[in-house]
Amino acid sequence: MSIESVRREFAERGLDIPIIELETSTATVELAARAHGVAPGRIAKTLAFRKSDGEVFMLVTSGDSRIDNQAFKKTFGKGKMLDAAQVEALTGHPVGGVSPFGLATPLQVYLDTSLQQWDEVMPAAGGIHTAIRIQVSRLAALLGEQWVSVTQAPAAD
Repeated sequence: MSIESVRREFAERGLDIPIIELETSTATVELAARAHGVAPGRIAKTLAFRKSDGEVFMLVTSGDSRIDNQAFKKTFGKGKMLDAAQVEALTGHPVGGVSPFGLATPLQVYLDTSLQQWDEVMPAAGGIHTAIRIQVSRLAALLGEQWVSVTQAPAAD
C-alpha cells in the first residue's frame, strides 16, 4: 500500500507530518478541495512526465493551474505525461493519490511556481483518500528547492 511508503519515508527522515485519511475520495482536485474545505489551488497535484530522452520526473503544481505547453517545452524539452499504469509502476502510488514522497523509484521532483501563491498546500499521501497539510516553504525544502515555471493560471470565469 503506497500510503505506507509515505509513512516509511516520513519516519526514516524524522518528519512529523500527519497523514490525513478520509472516507471520501480525494482522487481529483475538485473532490479533494471539497473534502478538505479548501480552494482547488491549495490542492497540490503531483504529475509524472517522460522527456524525449527517456528521463522520468515529477512535477508538483497548484491544483487549479494547467500546463503551459510552450513553457514546459522551453524548460524540459519535448515530453509527455505518463499513463496511469506507468505512474503507478514508477511511483508506487495510484493516479489520484500520487505523492512526491514515498516514491517506489527515485525521481527528480520539480515544484511549479504556481504553488508560491499559497502559504500551505495539500498534496496526496499515496492513496486516493489521503493528503498532508504542509507549508509550501517546507515542501520545497524537503523536495530540494527545484523551482520551475511551466503552468498557466486558470482562466477567469
